[in-house]
Amino acid sequence: MRLPSDYISLSQAKTPLLDALRWCANKNHAAFYTPGHKRGQGIPQPLADLLGKAVFPADLPELEELDNLFAPQSVIQEAQQLAAEAFGAEHSWFLVNGSTCGVTAAIMATCGKGDKIVMSRNVHQSAIAGLILSGAIPVFVNPEYDQVLGLAYSITASSVAAALEQHPDAKAVMMVYPTYYGVCGDVAAIAQIAHQHNIPLLVDEAHGAHFAFHPDLPTPALAAGADLSVQSTHKVLSALTQASMLHVRGNRINIDKLNKTLQLVQSTSPSYLLLASLDAARQQMALHGKQLMTRTLQLADDAKSRINQIPGLSVLELANTQGFVDIDRTRLTLGVSELNLTGFEADEILDQQLSVTAELPSLQHLTFIISLGNTQADIDALVSALRTLASEHSRPKSINSWQDVFIRWKKELLQIHPSSFIIYPSISPRDAFFSQTETLPIEQTLERISAELVCPYPPGIPVLMPGEEITPAALDYLKQILALGGSITGCSDPALKTLKVVR
Repeated sequence: MRLPSDYISLSQAKTPLLDALRWCANKNHAAFYTPGHKRGQGIPQPLADLLGKAVFPADLPELEELDNLFAPQSVIQEAQQLAAEAFGAEHSWFLVNGSTCGVTAAIMATCGKGDKIVMSRNVHQSAIAGLILSGAIPVFVNPEYDQVLGLAYSITASSVAAALEQHPDAKAVMMVYPTYYGVCGDVAAIAQIAHQHNIPLLVDEAHGAHFAFHPDLPTPALAAGADLSVQSTHKVLSALTQASMLHVRGNRINIDKLNKTLQLVQSTSPSYLLLASLDAARQQMALHGKQLMTRTLQLADDAKSRINQIPGLSVLELANTQGFVDIDRTRLTLGVSELNLTGFEADEILDQQLSVTAELPSLQHLTFIISLGNTQADIDALVSALRTLASEHSRPKSINSWQDVFIRWKKELLQIHPSSFIIYPSISPRDAFFSQTETLPIEQTLERISAELVCPYPPGIPVLMPGEEITPAALDYLKQILALGGSITGCSDPALKTLKVVR
């Protein structure tokens, strides 16, 4: 159940883990335990000059007073219970290896070797790691794709239903909500279909940790019916980088198995700085979340209104289309194609010449995250820089402009990954990853089985994954992405002169 926006439990003012860490950091004693810098006494001076010395006494190991992340009985247990209450979960876990370990553990806890899992094709690379480690077989469902804007949206309930009809033995469904661009799919409808098959819905909600704290934000995944969600508390809230949470509701997730898989993918030396930052971020949002999100939404709306007045620029709006039922207003995805610049070119100008740095450039867009840490001065700087970009750096359209090339390879994209198309790999990602491989010139890899993940930006949807057959259309598409200024991630040769294939 989603908490009322003005709800505050009396206990939410507490920070049990942060308080315990503060006490231990201030305790006067001789330290004969890790880490080796001994409460900051051995820190290199350049690092101390950068960070100051106050933080290092709190960089502590698993002392008795600080509890144990993998078998919590005191302050970590209490902090996680408070987090569950604040985020609308029944159980919550603190993650020190980012949402990456949460997504991987979720797959491992629900699927074993040979089990099928229905998942959206625009999953994070951590989901592929989960497939490799678990041995699960993916049934990929492509997200809806906007041919005009060149953006991937969400998977739909109908495509998930079709996948489960073809593969009724699937053990789970996984989706991304929201996407990097702030686009939200229909979690409630997809959860209902998954539950009709008596399997859980797992949600990569890395970019939606703030949803629970304001009524004008999209519905949190758990409140919409998801069984498990993974949130990057550091991405949009105030925890330190790499600090995330995993939340569960209902009885479709085996809690004991989830605990065991989290132990496999998390460090046995968790940073208490990260853990305490999660405790503090939870308290901040529980006590002041609505106020902070109201201000953040106001800043985002102000930015959007002013940017839409700049000729040649437009901010992504909620569209009445498949795979797009809501949008995170704090995520500004800005179209730049009318300036006849790629998003990569616009990003370079903004960053190097105008002192404004975007979160994500893509071929036709720039994506900016507005969060509780932004100020009105930040918004003014953004708008001013975009005005300069539009007036001084836009180019007249030529016959051979990149947009004309883009029109041609958009058609290839749809041939490679048609909307809602269900893909089943030739062999499992695990078998492909651990198989004997050979590295070949890219021209010699046609009709071979990929042994690595190849993910272009744009649009951020993997074109090749371990276990999939390499097609001519896929290679042509990847080459065009590079030629137009995009980048290739996940593979050993990002220049794409070679690929690893199954021997």
